[in-house]
Amino acid sequence: LKDLASTVQLDIWHPSSIHHIVVGTDVDFRVGSDQTSFVQTKLEQNGIQYGILFHNLQEEIEKQFDGGRHFREKHSYTRYNEWEKIVAWTERMAKKYPKLVSRVQIGKTYEDRPMYLLKVGKESGKKKVIFMDCGIHAREWISPAFCQWFVKQAVRTYETDKVMFKLLNNLNFYILPVFNIDGYVWTWTEDRMWRKNRANTSNSDCPGVDLNRNFKAKWGTIGISHKPCSQIYCGPSAESEPEIKAVTSFIREHLSSIRGYLSFHSYSQILMFPYAYKDETAPNNDELNKVAKEAVEALSSLYGTEYTYGPTATTIYPCSGSSLDWAYDEGIKNAFTFELRDLGKYGFILPESKIRPTCRETMLAVKHIANYILTSAP
Repeated sequence: LKDLASTVQLDIWHPSSIHHIVVGTDVDFRVGSDQTSFVQTKLEQNGIQYGILFHNLQEEIEKQFDGGRHFREKHSYTRYNEWEKIVAWTERMAKKYPKLVSRVQIGKTYEDRPMYLLKVGKESGKKKVIFMDCGIHAREWISPAFCQWFVKQAVRTYETDKVMFKLLNNLNFYILPVFNIDGYVWTWTEDRMWRKNRANTSNSDCPGVDLNRNFKAKWGTIGISHKPCSQIYCGPSAESEPEIKAVTSFIREHLSSIRGYLSFHSYSQILMFPYAYKDETAPNNDELNKVAKEAVEALSSLYGTEYTYGPTATTIYPCSGSSLDWAYDEGIKNAFTFELRDLGKYGFILPESKIRPTCRETMLAVKHIANYILTSAP
């Protein structure tokens, strides 16, 4: 496969790059229609078992909008929303629920779009905070859909759900609904399969930095590439990207109150915790493992969706410069990354009909972690 990737343009979906492929790995990748017969021949010559997930990806991309792309004027929690709709929604939520929601601009993207954060919680004194971000990788559309769903559920069930009532009275959630806004816009307008941000790089043909390799957490050492054309290009230096600077400076300013960090990705149904940059367990590994196990059990209780869990480096692959390790090393000891549905049947092209079940089950896991942070975490 690595040899094949040196001659043919492969878009590796899972794991996230050719570097992470080892013997025994299941690999999902996309190849241009002009290369398919060549690639199939190569796989067969090498005795590699394979199946075709999508014969025509473009058709699947169209189908992802289950209701078609017509009549999509309104923001919807069970559909994928383009960036303009999400911005308007952040403003609307702050206006509609002023006692529970406020909106803050924390910075601007490379292409000068404002980065908005929603603070969700009952305004009162000093409270523990959980920071959540979605959509650091542009093509993982189910992720921003979850952040929007979480806010909706928080405000709509605040008075009827005992757990949510307790959480919002005693915690604040800082929620970044789309981290990589420029990349997300690009996936709607130009290339549905885009992953990185849209920054210029030293190679004018290859824009974009993988924002989840750009944090100051053993930056540039493992599970990354220093080549701008790579999907996992870590950037010219740690925190080189404006999106990363905005988030890290906001978190550092509020570090004294932040007790939890949750980041949402797709796909592969895994709940992970540090470390990603080294094959060692974190000092509070037993706690993290227990919380992850219980969160995954809560998630599975709804539809039986099976998740695995564990430290990133050993559960998927080692990588440096991730938000998870950075947050943990800054002192946020309850740090988790979700890889949402599915296991590869649809991959990044998860149909809109799956948004509701994915978000409903994920809510159970997030509420479990939040409740743990509220009641047990120091």
